[in-house]
Amino acid sequence: MPKKVVIIGGGFAGVNLAKKLAGNESFDITLVDKNNYNFFPPLLYQVATGYLETSNITYPFRKLFRGKKNFMFRLGELEEVFPEQKQVILSTGPVNYDYLVFATGCETNYFGMDNVAKHAIPMKTVADALQMRNTLLERLEEASRSADPVERKKLLTVVVAGGGPTGVEISGMFAEMKRTILAKDYPELKGAGGEIHLVDGLKSVLAPMSEKSQQYTYDTLTKMGVKVKLNVMVKDFVNDTVHFADGSTIEAKNLIWAAGVTAMTFKGMPEEAYGKGKRLQVDEFNKVKGLEDIYAIGDTCIQLTDPGFPQGHPQLAQVALQQGDNVGKNMIRVEENQFPKAFSYVDKGTMAIIGRNKAVADLPKPKLFFSGFIAWVMWLFIHLISLINSGNRIKTLYNWMIAYFTRDQSLRMIVRPASKKL
Repeated sequence: MPKKVVIIGGGFAGVNLAKKLAGNESFDITLVDKNNYNFFPPLLYQVATGYLETSNITYPFRKLFRGKKNFMFRLGELEEVFPEQKQVILSTGPVNYDYLVFATGCETNYFGMDNVAKHAIPMKTVADALQMRNTLLERLEEASRSADPVERKKLLTVVVAGGGPTGVEISGMFAEMKRTILAKDYPELKGAGGEIHLVDGLKSVLAPMSEKSQQYTYDTLTKMGVKVKLNVMVKDFVNDTVHFADGSTIEAKNLIWAAGVTAMTFKGMPEEAYGKGKRLQVDEFNKVKGLEDIYAIGDTCIQLTDPGFPQGHPQLAQVALQQGDNVGKNMIRVEENQFPKAFSYVDKGTMAIIGRNKAVADLPKPKLFFSGFIAWVMWLFIHLISLINSGNRIKTLYNWMIAYFTRDQSLRMIVRPASKKL
């Protein structure tokens, strides 16, 4: 009898594991996700700013695995786990398993700040990206109608919380849009003010990267007109004002939250299974400690057995991809009566784009630093080939070429779903 493998989550880790087992008659795979599509998180900010269409970075699971007879997709959300019965309860019904794999990624962490959670704009899902695009475009329209200079400036001011790649990339994108697009689309806003702030509680932007990357990024953003505010944490967001722990404030209607993530917890999983950041603690084979036949991969797990990463791996796409691949290979090894292999992360480098012809890239072996146009081309190439299929790559390249040569894009439409329930 084929082993039933239930994978909860269709991100980088979950899809890579499913691909490794798809077509192998020793396994029946059920992939569970609350969406019926996979999406590419590193390019969400380009959907949010109108440079890419949603279809450029998404792809339906059923089409991705079309023709794989041992694959099944279930739309739904995980509600409860019964480890002893080897069963999970989804919002759409129960599913039994032989192997259960958590690949649920993480969600936005507001650090207990209710006002920030209520009023800030998150950047974690496709729905978040579309909500952000609609909200910012509506506020531009509102600013174009307003006769109050103070109100106009609040509507046009954007505070980006979080100095990691997402915060840097979206700040740079806003700076370029302000310079090249807004003046043409909204001539009535000329001289209306509006600022772009990038804030972070650490002493530098792009904290995990090299000092050269950090300094180049800081200098480049500053030259582009972004006001970078470091060593300060957001404390509250109330009455169109962002409050910081040092007592300072910034008046703005737009707070984009890219400052932190946390893993999710699930009913039925023992409390002792969770570690730092609510991440499931796993051994060297990504098996959840204290449980049989339950695994966790990607952002939702923390593994302290890799000698190169004693505090756990960074929550990056490459870690998720490699763990999904390794767990899949180990399941096949076990079925073939071979010993599984411990996971060891291979760091292939880190990069971030700042703007047109501006990016940074750190390569670990050999230790190299790239910046400017070369790093920008590297970033484009890596992200292009990382998209899940050739159709996504072609559409994305087409939109990028238009944006590059025209310094513009025509995807800035406010499109909201109808409120009527059918």
